[in-house]
Amino acid sequence: MELRFTKMQGLGNDYVYVNCFEESVETPELMARRLSDRHFGVGADGLILIRPSNVADCRMEMYNADGSRGAMCGNGIRCVAKYVYEAGLVNRERMVVETDSGLKSVYCRVQDGKVRLVEVDMGIPKVAERESWLWEGETLFFTPVDMGNPHAVLFCQEVDSMDISCLGPAVENHPYYPDRANAEFVQVINSGNLNLRVWERGTGETLACGTGACAAFAAARIMGLVEKNASVKLPGGILEIAWQGIGEPLTMTGPAEEVFCGEITL
Repeated sequence: MELRFTKMQGLGNDYVYVNCFEESVETPELMARRLSDRHFGVGADGLILIRPSNVADCRMEMYNADGSRGAMCGNGIRCVAKYVYEAGLVNRERMVVETDSGLKSVYCRVQDGKVRLVEVDMGIPKVAERESWLWEGETLFFTPVDMGNPHAVLFCQEVDSMDISCLGPAVENHPYYPDRANAEFVQVINSGNLNLRVWERGTGETLACGTGACAAFAAARIMGLVEKNASVKLPGGILEIAWQGIGEPLTMTGPAEEVFCGEITL
C-alpha cells in the first residue's frame, strides 16, 4: 500500500501532512512514530492529518513524534491553511479550521496564487498564577498558560546558550501537568522582542512552536514586559504576535512552506 504525503514546515517546525480527503490512515499513532523517524522514516516533528469537517472548512488532526495526540499546533495550522488553499480544497483566503481545541479562524495572505503568510486567531489565552518549583536545589518559577494545549513559561536571562536537554523533560513531566506540558524558555530583549526556545511534549526541542510563542507572549504581556505587539524569535525564525489583553483573542502571523511531496510504502 502506498501513502501519499506532503512534508511542510513553519519556521523549521516540520510535520508530515496527509490529505485524508483522498487518503486513509487507519493507525495514526503508529504512523506518526514511523513517519517522524529521521533515520528510518520521512523525518518530522509529527504527523498532521487534514480531514473533512462537518463544522468548518477542514479538520486538523495532530500527532506528536512519539505518537501521542496533540490538541493544537500553531505552525501546523498555518501549513494546513496553505495546503488546502493551494490544493483547491478551500477557495477563499479566510477559512475556519476545526482542531481538538476548537474552531480557529485563519487568514491566508496570498501573492501570485501562493500563500506567503498566514494569520491565525489563536483564541483567548488562559494565563494562571506563577508557580514556584524546587529543581535540583534551586527555586524556579513558571507561568502556566493554556493555548488549547498546556504550556509552562520560564523567564531566563539568556536562552541561546542554555542546555535545556535536562530541564525541558523535567518541566514537560512536572506534576502540575497530568498530561505533560510544552516548556518555553523566554528571554525578554525589550518591550517589542522576545527570544524563545521550546521543548515540546512528545517531541523534544523544536526549531519553532506557534502555540509556545503565543504562550510566552501572553505570559510576558500579563507581567507588563511587552506591548500589545511583539516579535518572537525562535531558532527557526520569527513570529509576529498581537494581543489586546485579558478576555481578547490573540493572533499569530508567520510563514508556511512546502518542502516536498512523496509516497511511502506501508
